[in-house]
Amino acid sequence: MVVSDWYRMIERLSNVALFALYQTTVALGLCLLPLAVAMRRVGLTLPVHRLLAAAERSYQKRSPAE
Repeated sequence: MVVSDWYRMIERLSNVALFALYQTTVALGLCLLPLAVAMRRVGLTLPVHRLLAAAERSYQKRSPAE
């Protein structure tokens, strides 16, 4: 295997891991939605949107241009 093949394989693995992280974060946000709504009624907020935004930025920065 050539070095460039290894680099592409590692890059692809990294992209897949970031995509999985992003999807997991979206799923976590959806699961926590009822709790967030209940907390909002009492005047508190869950900062899930910050976690989701950070994961999305990270994924979009690494994803290949279309």
